[in-house]
Amino acid sequence: MHIKDDDTLLFIGDSITDAGRDRADATSLGNGYVHEIARSLRGRAPGGPGPRVINRGINGQRVYDLEPRWATDVIGHRPTVVTVKIGINDTWRRYDGGLLSPVAEFGACLDRLLARTAHELSARLVVITPFLLPVLPGQEDWFEDLAPRTEAVLRAAADNGAQVVRADLLLPRAAQDRPAAELAGDGVHPTPLGHRLIADAWLAAVGSPAPDPVR
Repeated sequence: MHIKDDDTLLFIGDSITDAGRDRADATSLGNGYVHEIARSLRGRAPGGPGPRVINRGINGQRVYDLEPRWATDVIGHRPTVVTVKIGINDTWRRYDGGLLSPVAEFGACLDRLLARTAHELSARLVVITPFLLPVLPGQEDWFEDLAPRTEAVLRAAADNGAQVVRADLLLPRAAQDRPAAELAGDGVHPTPLGHRLIADAWLAAVGSPAPDPVR
């Protein structure tokens, strides 16, 4: 996939995408990986603004919260590339509030959203996998719920031709060389370094220049 200057890139998800954006300002990108991606793409477009970037992350949301606002927050913007980052709250709410999100229902909901987007927009789809870097007591137990949920994300992506950015592999690999809290202070929300790593992975997988023709 090659990102062009006339593309509209829309990012949607939970607080990791939201990253403190000003919801009163439609152009606000927050201070996380979406901002880093936009900044990098602008730097590659001398003399022009680069692709349009829209952030529609909302903190605390689960996959079911995305569905009621999909028509307005995704379809209505007519994006050409849609990136979804969702899933950790579907796991987290089980452990801090007893609110269950059955993996089969979670996967079916994500599949519906991706399929609808591909059908109505013919948009290119990107999915960033949920991740966890255990920092706080008890977080290791979350993998019982998160591991099958991540597999459901991968299945939905594959079934809808979505490109995948494997944050669930990237961040644990980075944590082998530094304390996990340097990447996500609470195990979930990335630090500036964690956001930069996600942005770099997205740019490498999605926003890289088109490959040279086979010689």
